[in-house]
Amino acid sequence: METASPLPAQPLWRAKLALYLDLIRWSRPAGWLLLLWPTLSALWLAAGGFPGWHLLAVFTLGTVLMRSAGCCINDVADRDFDRHVKRTAQRPVTSGKVSVREALAVGAALALGAFGLVLTTNTATIYLSFAALAVAVVYPYAKRVVSMPQAVLGIAFSFGIPMAFSAVQGRVPAMAWLLLAGNLFWVLAYDTEYAMVDRDDDLRIGMKTSAITLGERDVPMVMGFYAVYLLSWGGWLASLSLHLVWMAFWCAALAQAAWHYKLIRRREREDCFKAFRLNHWMAATLFAGLALGSAFST
Repeated sequence: METASPLPAQPLWRAKLALYLDLIRWSRPAGWLLLLWPTLSALWLAAGGFPGWHLLAVFTLGTVLMRSAGCCINDVADRDFDRHVKRTAQRPVTSGKVSVREALAVGAALALGAFGLVLTTNTATIYLSFAALAVAVVYPYAKRVVSMPQAVLGIAFSFGIPMAFSAVQGRVPAMAWLLLAGNLFWVLAYDTEYAMVDRDDDLRIGMKTSAITLGERDVPMVMGFYAVYLLSWGGWLASLSLHLVWMAFWCAALAQAAWHYKLIRRREREDCFKAFRLNHWMAATLFAGLALGSAFST
């Protein structure tokens, strides 16, 4: 009887590439989409419509690269905590499949790539990129000392907004900072949903999260965060000379927020994680309304 021949060993470079792609969450694009849609919305607002292919490419690719670099930094910072959480125990750095030095090297290369893109914009945007990097580096460590570290994440994940205005206009108007503040509440909403998934593990290992800080008020506070986000962005859109088509998309985003309440009200892990993963559709809906409203108004 013939025995089956063993499968050929996977080339080392291919195995390493697979680990690096896992490190940067390549198969889970929801992370960088959460950054992309508010940034593109800011580009459209700053330019009064389509911002041009150059800035569209710079901010789209830059968002993907910086989100990926952030994953490397986060996994290095949290490697001793992640091994105690079932959902994160097999991440490449935590499991030892990728060394700390490798992860930092990958993160540095990705951040340098993003910086190269920023260099094609203007001086004001280059300066802002250093502030954005500083907040991204600080966030993983904020979880040790800040009771609501999601607020720090909100600043990091919203910094593409002032950078977009700066790249288009050469300055950051008050509108950009107010939109950042509104977007911060959206980040608080979806990252609290994310924290609700790991609440039991985080309590056991002493991690600080908004889900733990808010306790039984987590669900109503998440809905309050959504309300601030949608009302603040909706208010700005209403103040512009856009075609009223944007209102249909704003209502669709509001309906999504209501659906999220249905998902998280029982605080079940799978439903909370589902709510987090699908959050990018809310910002994508607002962006679609803004883009179409701008196009139809011209």
